[in-house]
Amino acid sequence: MNWDQIEGNWQEYKGKVKQQWGKLTDDDLDRVDGKRDELVGKLQARYGYERERAERELDQFCSSC
Repeated sequence: MNWDQIEGNWQEYKGKVKQQWGKLTDDDLDRVDGKRDELVGKLQARYGYERERAERELDQFCSSC
């Protein structure tokens, strides 16, 4: 699965994203609205990840969907 599919079905995937990264709030996920770069930023802010790590985890998440 690629990110375009997740973005297009964001309402369905929000729950899975929240399960994966529990520190993200519902408000965070509403603001992200499926945009990958914004989600990377939220992961950096909430978890203290470097950008590369956040992107790597999102890639792993995409492949597991």
